[in-house]
Amino acid sequence: MDEKEQVIVFEQHGFRAAVYPGSFDPVTNGHLDIIHRAAKVFDKLIVAVLNNTSKNPLFTVDERKELLRQVTSDLPNVEIDSFRDLLINYMKQKNVNLIVRGLRAVTDFEYELQMASTNRKLSEDIETFFMTSTPQYSYLSSSIVKEIARFHGPVTDLVPAEVEKALRAKYSAKP
Repeated sequence: MDEKEQVIVFEQHGFRAAVYPGSFDPVTNGHLDIIHRAAKVFDKLIVAVLNNTSKNPLFTVDERKELLRQVTSDLPNVEIDSFRDLLINYMKQKNVNLIVRGLRAVTDFEYELQMASTNRKLSEDIETFFMTSTPQYSYLSSSIVKEIARFHGPVTDLVPAEVEKALRAKYSAKP
């Protein structure tokens, strides 16, 4: 059975898996909101941490995966993984054809539409499932969280407690 046939078999039996890719550096309450909501929609949600070697992340891939595991431990259908290749190649490796993406604002939509169209061009079996952010998180990004934490500002309402603790440890260790 080839990959395409496996995806069709999953669909015929009502099994739906999706991948929620991102850098998650760090995971925010906005990310967690999308994860919780997507976990209700799909039978299996793979949260895939992008290992982008061209960026200089605050947390290593393993640290980001561990933080994600901690904050999603109450969701039995969520799997934490990572990838460093094209998302389309990762999706094929996992035999999944649905991508979950969160949208905060119009600017997100423009970028995400471009990415969804590109992914669809690379593999016409790939679909993107957009979820709008809950209004209370529509402004929230990992970059904003890191900037606030770097200057020892309050991030309690922006990230889970485990992430806040990890941020404080990172920034107290930096000169």
